[in-house]
Amino acid sequence: QVQFVESGGGLVQSGGSLRLSCVATGFEFGRYEMAWYRQVPEKAREMVAIVSIDGAAVYEKSVKGRFKISRDDASNTVYLQMNNLKPEDTAIYYCTADGLHPPIWGQGTQVTVSS
Repeated sequence: QVQFVESGGGLVQSGGSLRLSCVATGFEFGRYEMAWYRQVPEKAREMVAIVSIDGAAVYEKSVKGRFKISRDDASNTVYLQMNNLKPEDTAIYYCTADGLHPPIWGQGTQVTVSS
């Protein structure tokens, strides 16, 4: 059974940092690109960052230069280091493996950035 367990969210002031973690189980982690998404109420879930199997990363424009995605295939874990956080980064953050059909989501982790 495919599962994602996200952690590391919390309340932080504008300009602060958080590091999110996501442990994935139930599939061959090293064969999938891994992505972080975020969602706010009444808006569609949006991709924040994605990392390929060889470590190459692509970022959504608003987080480029502030966020860094990485992966550890030995522990089936994907990370999102978030620096210089802004109030507009407030959302529930989810990780998933790109290409799963149907898409599977964990419970997410709440990130709240106060101004």
